[in-house]
Amino acid sequence: MTAGARRSSGRRAIRAAAAALVAGGALWLWACAPPEMQPPQEASPCTPGAARGGAANPDLYCMALFPTPRVPEATGTVELRRPPGPFSMGVTPDGRLLYDAVISTDLPPPSTLGPYDRYVAWASTQVLWPIERLGEVPARGRAEVGQVGFNKFLILVTAESGAESGAADGADAEPAGPYVLRAQSPSSRMQPADFLEFALGASRTAPGEMAMDDAWGNVPMPDGVMMLPSLMELRPDVQPWLPGDGWEGEIVDSRPRELVELGDGDSLSLDAVYVRHRIGSREILGYGFNGQIPGPLLRVPEAATVTIDFTNRIDWPTAIHWHGLRLDNRFDGVPGLTQDVVPPGGSFRYTLLFPDPGLYWYHPHHREDVQQELGLAGNIMVRAEDPDYFGPVHREEIVMLDDLLVGEHGVVPFGFERATHALMGRFGNTMLVNGKPDYALDVERGSVVRFHFTNASNTRTFNLSFGGAPMKLVGTDVGNFEREAWVESVVMAPAERYIVHVAFPESGEVPLLNRVQGIDHINGAFFPEEDTLGVVRVGAADAAPELTATFEELRGNGRAQDEIAPYRPLFDGPVDLELELDMTTQGLPLVVERLMQVDSAYFHPIEWSGTMPMMNLMSTPENVSWTLREPSTGLENEAIRWNFRVGDVVKLRIRSRRETLHQMQHPIHIHGQRFLVLATNGVAHDNLAWKDTAVVPVGGSLDLLLELSNPGDWMLHCHIAEHLEAGMKMVFTVEP
Repeated sequence: MTAGARRSSGRRAIRAAAAALVAGGALWLWACAPPEMQPPQEASPCTPGAARGGAANPDLYCMALFPTPRVPEATGTVELRRPPGPFSMGVTPDGRLLYDAVISTDLPPPSTLGPYDRYVAWASTQVLWPIERLGEVPARGRAEVGQVGFNKFLILVTAESGAESGAADGADAEPAGPYVLRAQSPSSRMQPADFLEFALGASRTAPGEMAMDDAWGNVPMPDGVMMLPSLMELRPDVQPWLPGDGWEGEIVDSRPRELVELGDGDSLSLDAVYVRHRIGSREILGYGFNGQIPGPLLRVPEAATVTIDFTNRIDWPTAIHWHGLRLDNRFDGVPGLTQDVVPPGGSFRYTLLFPDPGLYWYHPHHREDVQQELGLAGNIMVRAEDPDYFGPVHREEIVMLDDLLVGEHGVVPFGFERATHALMGRFGNTMLVNGKPDYALDVERGSVVRFHFTNASNTRTFNLSFGGAPMKLVGTDVGNFEREAWVESVVMAPAERYIVHVAFPESGEVPLLNRVQGIDHINGAFFPEEDTLGVVRVGAADAAPELTATFEELRGNGRAQDEIAPYRPLFDGPVDLELELDMTTQGLPLVVERLMQVDSAYFHPIEWSGTMPMMNLMSTPENVSWTLREPSTGLENEAIRWNFRVGDVVKLRIRSRRETLHQMQHPIHIHGQRFLVLATNGVAHDNLAWKDTAVVPVGGSLDLLLELSNPGDWMLHCHIAEHLEAGMKMVFTVEP
């Protein structure tokens, strides 16, 4: 047992005592808890060494304020903090990141500069328009001054008088006094490639580097975005493979997903088969469970046990992982760990338990970069015993989001021997909702719809909204949030699930949108990307019953609050275990290494889209390795060995190392258990829910409270499929 596990094992008494209080009907009154049980003071990335204490990396989340000649002795910093909310980063509906600006200053009294009585902070773009007043800052001290939502921005501090700034809260407010401090955002370091980069990138591929193989084809670049010519010629050093290559077995026409109701003790036959289906004007070969894309929607009651008889009728060995379920370890579906791989023509019987209500899904856990991408995924809805668990709606929609990478000749090939796209993951360029690019839903005016969203993509993080329709966040991976909350968009990384209620009060068409900010790496610029994933058609007839009042109420969820309450005394405890997320490369072409070195001047906290497709295509686990590292031992990936006992509760900190050639966000999935996300970048979450997957932003950190309730050998890994294939995984053991 590790030192962290030994410490956590002593907490079982606390957990049991607190659970007894809940069982006896008492509520944990957190607001009245003693100081030693309050959340820890939030760490600042501007404090030296703070990243080790859970804060974000200062290079990406702290701005140094520089003085103007008028006050050469002035100093200050700006912390870029995650704003309150349920997601790892605050995001606007159009995909711009939001930061709470916290300014620390050491300035002379403003009166020493003239007829001024205060200092005011402002935010602006690099062209000084628009400019927004943030708030007053002390001459000496620290203040939260407001929120910044520009892609590239300046922070400015001026001396002002009451007459000049007293009414400055309006939209027309502008600085009137002298500037004393200023800073540029970290994103401002992202600049166009210089002449040498263009010269290097314009040359043909050098001898000995990977040369053109027309079997791979070309992936279209986003409109208006360019890439260096030599990068467009790179190809991976693996054999290209497409579905159907050498296949002589049966291929069926795909069918829409079917709802399968299963009760306690029921069984279902589930086959992985070849399917043909149409996406736009193209006929695509892929895979489907029981010939369906997505696979059958399984609806089961809480606490049920069902049997799945699986048969593999495709040309890859495979297995099924039942994502998020706290089930018997023998049936977790991880080849080489919990079961042998199921060969083509083979079968395996899974026995599934459903102890927690929520939205789950199933997918392969062997070369999922190929099999999941081609359609092997389906949802499981576990109904709570409480019929009022979610609140009233007019209808429910189970929505599986995905994307498919399509080139000039159809689906871009996969690597046969090993995965491609190891750098950034396989971003698709064709958006799919429930396997189709043309999702549509008809509802009546005034309808409230419960959407259960699953992100089944290999890599893409979505930013979902409904064209301004009001959205209420209700639940996530393994159950509901403590309190419902209004959100403007839903940020969803691969493997995450979110449950939202959306109201449609007016007739007309309401788009389901994915809106993000892409990065043109050659020009060093952000650009908006907007995809219409589908449409909700709202009719003229009124929905019944009237649910406006219940929709506008933000309910608390008593079950979630009661289940989380026993763990609150542990929130402020020490970190038991740490992981660092890193990446190494070996043998990349010179032009790729050079561009990545330039690009590493700034990493965006969320890489929304794939704007370097051919450079990404050529990367494989042979030249890119993604790493989970235990800093206390130096052990990496599957060499890490953690041992726990059932009943242990462990505080785990996962940090993304900024100091690497390339970094991006990582959705970390922990098998067979559940956890609470306590803090992101050192900023505490104040509305919790049980999860099995959570996103570590670039250069940031997550603090998780992991409940070890389920014995067996379990995986922890990044759920970007290509990062998993490139090594980003480990195994931990929970003893009975």
